[in-house]
Amino acid sequence: MSAGHTAVTDLVQPCGLPEHQDCGIRDVLDRLGDRWSVLAIVELSAGTRRFGELRRGIAGVSQRMLTLTLRRLERDGLVLRTAYPTVPVTVTYELTARGRSLTDLVGQLAQWSLAHRDAIAESRRGWDADHL
Repeated sequence: MSAGHTAVTDLVQPCGLPEHQDCGIRDVLDRLGDRWSVLAIVELSAGTRRFGELRRGIAGVSQRMLTLTLRRLERDGLVLRTAYPTVPVTVTYELTARGRSLTDLVGQLAQWSLAHRDAIAESRRGWDADHL
């Protein structure tokens, strides 16, 4: 690594902290950027769901990954889990106010994805033809 390249660590982030400090956003972005969290938020934006409904609504998610995703979202205060004393126990999931505040942003991301998916697929085909 060149001496000039190592100086990059002295840059200042928009939050005013050195680059090696993430301003507290890295953990949040990691959660929202994982494979299943956004899809769970999208599914819950339609309203309260039981676990099975969520699993059917999120194609490809395993029971284990959905459980982990919901626990993490609950821990972050984005999802509320409610257990009812029935036999067997009935559990529902819904977005908290904080979780609902993400739905517009997630919706915009989904709209952007739909608008650009064909162009991105074409770019991938071109890149693959040149590089593979």
